[in-house]
Amino acid sequence: MTIYPAIDIFEGKAVRLTRGDYSQMTVYNNDPAAVALGFREAGAGAAHVVDLEGARDGAPKNFDIIRRITAESGLEVQVGGGIRTAGDVEKYLDAGVRRVILGTAAVSAPGFLSEMVDKYGGAIAVSADIKDSRVAIKGWTEQSEQDVYGFCRAVESAGVQTVICTDISKDGLLGGANTELYRELRAILSIRLIASGGVTTIGEIKALAEMGMDGAILGKALYTGAIKLADALLV
Repeated sequence: MTIYPAIDIFEGKAVRLTRGDYSQMTVYNNDPAAVALGFREAGAGAAHVVDLEGARDGAPKNFDIIRRITAESGLEVQVGGGIRTAGDVEKYLDAGVRRVILGTAAVSAPGFLSEMVDKYGGAIAVSADIKDSRVAIKGWTEQSEQDVYGFCRAVESAGVQTVICTDISKDGLLGGANTELYRELRAILSIRLIASGGVTTIGEIKALAEMGMDGAILGKALYTGAIKLADALLV
């Protein structure tokens, strides 16, 4: 199972939100590229990067920083946040990003999702961000009518190879991941599944690995020291 240390970017800084609430934001570092280098030095091979301003506003806002993270860290970067056009996708892939994540666009423009998957294959992933069993969009500020299970089945049918699933109610609380949700999704989907939101202990990482999850994203637990990245990478 791949461990993805998370870097959420807002106004050029590495931050974390609580339950996706922009009013509950903690700044951890003014230089996200330095954070990425630290993850690399700890042994990470990949990173999960989100442009929070882009997710909220509907267009990439921190592209130059993300390009710098990709170039300087040598990590396999998967990136999401405000990616709504073919030009956005192409720009990130040209910058060396390993995987581009579509969230709002995957919900609101399934035709666009299919077009990008047909063109770029496994370089396109989908983010299923869950709030009260529904898929949230626009930087978690709005809730769609789609339930998580139907949505994930639909994107699998569209040829998507990787889904990142976040339980927003767990995100940033250090209260534990929604392992039951991931177990249910693993039972109905054959594509790559990456867990995100509330992963707090090494025991949870082991449980996710044992149930067949393909990856786990670690955020606040790393920044607060609840989990040491080097220990997580040993699972």
